[in-house]
Amino acid sequence: MWLQRIREKFMRFMQGRNGVDQLGKTLNTVTIVLLIISMFTRWTILYYISLALLIYTYFRIFSKNIPKRSVENQKFCNWRYDMAIKKNKRKQEWEQRKIYRFFRCPMCKQKVRVPKGRGKICITCPKCRQEFVKRS
Repeated sequence: MWLQRIREKFMRFMQGRNGVDQLGKTLNTVTIVLLIISMFTRWTILYYISLALLIYTYFRIFSKNIPKRSVENQKFCNWRYDMAIKKNKRKQEWEQRKIYRFFRCPMCKQKVRVPKGRGKICITCPKCRQEFVKRS
């Protein structure tokens, strides 16, 4: 009975607040990892960094400025998505390394894939149409 009253009071308190989102979960995880590392290494700087992250995390959770917290969370989710795409591209390049060579266009820095074992070839960038010669 008394536990339900406390729960209802907490729910009323959290109404109109940001709560836990993806960025908050990640910050909590990083905080816990840093605290564990600081326990074993006895580096006080890690302890203070984790303490600052914990304070910032709870600031975000209890914040009533929901639009600003949503923008922060969206930026984090976009960054995480970009990192996942880059990881997948690196994985694909690694799997294709025996068949293809990858070069960057000297003009626009576009990545160009050419088959291996063709000797010296003239490569045309599909983006800017710059031609450059490389050995495949």
